[in-house]
Amino acid sequence: MTSHTEAEIASQPSCWRRAVADVPADALPRHGERVAVVGCGTSWFIAMAYATLRERAGHGETDAFAASETPSGRSYDRVLALTRSGTTTEVLELLARTTTKISAITADPETPIMRAADEVVVLDYADERSVVQTRFATTQLALLRAGLGEDLTQAIEDAERAVAAPLPDELVKAEQFSFLGAGWTVGLAQEAALKMREASRSWTEAYPAMEYRHGPISIAGPGRVTWMLGAPPDGLRGQVEQAGGMFFESGLDPMAELIRAQRVAVARAFAQQLNPDEPMHLTRSVILSP
Repeated sequence: MTSHTEAEIASQPSCWRRAVADVPADALPRHGERVAVVGCGTSWFIAMAYATLRERAGHGETDAFAASETPSGRSYDRVLALTRSGTTTEVLELLARTTTKISAITADPETPIMRAADEVVVLDYADERSVVQTRFATTQLALLRAGLGEDLTQAIEDAERAVAAPLPDELVKAEQFSFLGAGWTVGLAQEAALKMREASRSWTEAYPAMEYRHGPISIAGPGRVTWMLGAPPDGLRGQVEQAGGMFFESGLDPMAELIRAQRVAVARAFAQQLNPDEPMHLTRSVILSP
């Protein structure tokens, strides 16, 4: 029987197509605005990726914060809140004390975020039954990338490959993972590691690729995987392999490569007789008691 998480992972190419075909530009940050992007957990990592992409595209200064750690006293033209559930306590508390323009992306139109934000994009078709976030995270990033003018045709084709390709046995049976990224993919590396922890309780870490040499590479070794999302720095593969570790990369769009990491996380969960739909100690939304 297919789990909810497996079905949601497999649906990502079609969700991305729908997102890029209907980009609500009037609800997203405008060119030239100074923007703070906020979220919790997965949403924070997607915020990191988007912030880097937006600045790189020349659309304006963009900062990404965990909602609970957003600094006070800074001036922004807009706050963009990312929240699948629309109920996360830290996000709602932040928006309640925010006086600037607020946009939000959510999956559920029947939640408090609809009242907290001035403009809301609802991706209800990408909502999930699983606690573990997969397709909503990538669908909102696909929307945001398209909103910056990116053509995601190749990314969607890569996603189809990532959904269908057999999983290397070495990944499913590995002892440890270090996910690496550079630029906008640093956030995706953090998200890949989070998926491994959530779904399969695997030992995972994540770093900017150039920083991996500054200490973390000491854990590379047999049975351990260094997994690069995007193009690796020169010489890094050789250093990892010299230490006896497995260096894994592909030419896929990094967002599509994240799909492969999601699939490995689910496969590892099943191998340990865990339920990837309902990770231990987690709920769909973190709602804190007053």
